[in-house]
Order: sequence, then C-alpha cells, then structure tokens
Amino acid sequence: METQGTIEARASRIQSALDGAFGVRAKTLSKALKRTGRRMPKRLHGEAQLIVAAQRLGGHPKLMRQVDGAALTRAEERVVTWLDGIDRADNRKGLWLGIAGAVAFNILLILTGFVLWMIWAGHV
Repeated sequence: METQGTIEARASRIQSALDGAFGVRAKTLSKALKRTGRRMPKRLHGEAQLIVAAQRLGGHPKLMRQVDGAALTRAEERVVTWLDGIDRADNRKGLWLGIAGAVAFNILLILTGFVLWMIWAGHV
C-alpha cells in the first residue's frame, strides 16, 4: 500500500528529472508540469498527473486505498526514463545550429537576388 511519503518521493524524483531535462524549477509537481507545457508528450504528462492526483489525497488512510501503487510505479519509471534521455546541451546546440542555418539561407538568397539583379540590369 502506498503512503504519503512514497508518493512524495516519487513526485520529488520526477521534479528533479524535470529540472535536469528542462530546467523547470517549481515548489510542487503540478506547477512543474504546468511550466513544462508541451515539451513533454501528452501520455507522459497524463502519467505524471497520476502522481499529482495521488498527492492530492493527502495521506488520508481510507482515500489512499484508491491509489494503485503498481500504476504509480510504472508511471514514474516511464516519465523518469523519458526525461533522463533528454540532453539539454544537445537541444541548445540544435537551436543555435537551426538559427545559423536560417541566417545562412537568407544570406544566400539575398546574394542570389543581387547577382540576378546585376545580370538583369546589364552590369555583369
């Protein structure tokens, strides 16, 4: 049977994984998930919400019987495994390479237009 302590441990593990993957810092798991937004797939977001829902039961002994410990364990493992696979440095590098590629394409486009204008005007 799940206790409030084990649920809090699961929540803190997911929170620390969110901080490591996306740099999301929040006081609660639900706020961290809101700040994560669309960067996490819907199904994983829903699985993390299972843990948030279990947290809301607040350690009440009769309500805690409704919590499926095996489902929480699977949800935690899936979310943490996915978050551990994210490399922040690689994402940053990809962002800068994408910006550099767009700038290079625009420069080539402008130079091509300039050369075509020079040919059309008869200067070349």
